[in-house]
Amino acid sequence: MKKIENVKKPNFLKKIFVKLCRIAGFEIVDQSNLYLPVSERFANSNLASLGKKIINVPLGETKISRPVKSLDIIIKTCTSVNLVTQSKNRVFEQEKSEYTFRSINSITKSLNYNQDLLKKIKTKIYIIDYNSKQEDLKKIRNILSNSKINFEIIDLKPDEHSQIKTLSKGNPVIEENMKATMASIHRSLLIAKEKCEDLIYFVEDDYIHKKESLFEIVSTYEKISSEQNKDLFICPIDYPYLYKKFDTSNIFLGNKYHWRSVGESLLTFLTSKSLINKYWQDLKLMSEIEHSPFETPLHKIYEKELCISPLPTLAIHCTNVNSIFGLSPNIDWNKLWEDNEV
Repeated sequence: MKKIENVKKPNFLKKIFVKLCRIAGFEIVDQSNLYLPVSERFANSNLASLGKKIINVPLGETKISRPVKSLDIIIKTCTSVNLVTQSKNRVFEQEKSEYTFRSINSITKSLNYNQDLLKKIKTKIYIIDYNSKQEDLKKIRNILSNSKINFEIIDLKPDEHSQIKTLSKGNPVIEENMKATMASIHRSLLIAKEKCEDLIYFVEDDYIHKKESLFEIVSTYEKISSEQNKDLFICPIDYPYLYKKFDTSNIFLGNKYHWRSVGESLLTFLTSKSLINKYWQDLKLMSEIEHSPFETPLHKIYEKELCISPLPTLAIHCTNVNSIFGLSPNIDWNKLWEDNEV
């Protein structure tokens, strides 16, 4: 027997009312089924319109006064070094190149997953590569080419960055790896300052992202910066080590995720060109003098500027399984890893 669906058709007066609300810029919710007739979407769907507004039912609408113009993603890659200062195995125990491939693939998939919503924003990926094999670089290029996202691959030469001063570790190999890491940071900061227009996302090559990550990050940036009337920093990771601290956090509602204020992060973070310029000298310190902990200059900036982190995480950091800087809690790590196989 053919199924007959019971669909309530809006009456004439209701149609007129919806049209008037649309003209006036108001949103209404049909409480019987949580349908928003003005936006023509249900309440549990994505209610963000980049550059215009974000709706969180039942809190209402946030007008966007700080629209994002562009998103530049700067990924530091090195498939020849496992962990810069350690010899431990990473979670899943694969070759370092596999983490790089899946990290880049996850970012391109995230951009393409919401490409219709992100199409108004200029997007480009920069790869700053140090000492990767040619076959690995070829695979990276293929991933990016197939994604149809504008990209540029830069061959890093650490000797061109003579300002670097590393801490003595009694191990020339580790010291050379750290010098390359700091040179990569310096080059990424120069790209941000000289080539980028608005948001810059600095990413290390062992962070695998959820498919909704990039849109959630951008839409949340617009929402929180509009509400706070200032630019900010975003860390896309819910780091386990933050649960070892008893710091006070403020809780924010983003687009589809909750976020909390944090005072620390590693080197994968997003911020604006204006904050790069404002804290240029402080950020450069990470590429000139090795600190302990390494991110100390960044943490000092967070004492003056807002940095937020998602709950739950939007990506995983593929370090050793026992590392407090690695796997974020309450997430299906295996699925995220398997979904981003190249």
